[in-house]
Amino acid sequence: MTGRPSSDVYYIDGRFVPADQAVIPVDDLAVLRGFGVFDLIRTFRGRPFLLGDHLVRLIRSAREIGLTLPWTAETLADLVHQTLGRNHHAESNIRIVITGGSSQDFMTPMGQPRLLILVNRAPIPPAQWYTDGVAVITTVTERFKPGVKSINYVPAALALSRARVAGAVEALYVDRRGRVLEGATSNLFAVVQGVLVTPDQDILSGITRQVVLDIAGAFLPVAERSLTMTELVRADEVFITGTNKGVVPVVTVDGQSISTGRPGPVTRKILEAMTARTGIGAAVSPPEPPSG
Repeated sequence: MTGRPSSDVYYIDGRFVPADQAVIPVDDLAVLRGFGVFDLIRTFRGRPFLLGDHLVRLIRSAREIGLTLPWTAETLADLVHQTLGRNHHAESNIRIVITGGSSQDFMTPMGQPRLLILVNRAPIPPAQWYTDGVAVITTVTERFKPGVKSINYVPAALALSRARVAGAVEALYVDRRGRVLEGATSNLFAVVQGVLVTPDQDILSGITRQVVLDIAGAFLPVAERSLTMTELVRADEVFITGTNKGVVPVVTVDGQSISTGRPGPVTRKILEAMTARTGIGAAVSPPEPPSG
């Protein structure tokens, strides 16, 4: 965990340290086995967006893999704000990581997880994602414990590598039954015969996903159900959602155009509502001041 700009400050296992001095022991199960959970929060106008909801999901993820946490949600929130206050980005990404802790046999958790809070500058997605839409690919992948936001991202990394080679920004997971589930780093929505459909089983339910459901429910029917590949490619509109992405129109899947090949009216309406709330979709964050 070295090589980050020294201007960033992290919280590492009880201490605030410069990013380039952030280390954990090599016998931690996060290093040895990829055993741990995390959550990603983004600030909007300098404030963590829906921090409480993210912490609920983080604690639930830890519980699902058998990690007993010595920190309450209130303590975690306080440490997030303390870490954020030691950094000076216009907008920030906040990664909260809970590791399995050190292990004597290199396998079994010893009941002493580690807490890491990493604050970095939030990226600004390309404006053309929102005006023109993006390409995605599909891959046959089923995640272990999909409701857990695990630090084990090997399937996601492989899928996203394939997406980059194909000129796509995301890879959608398709299970052996032909159901399209979610993206490697996003949730999936499709407008099918006037209904906004989003998968509801075997997925990681995103915080942004729930915001979109709340927005969309005010003006069109919404269905949380399985979505087949046939329905996806024949949909009137498709978009993906995520903490760093917001709402991103999808115009091709595996090289096949979705409807007109342009962002549709439902997607644009939801994107406008999300942009009004968060700024994602419009480059509202001012550039970072030059160092020195």
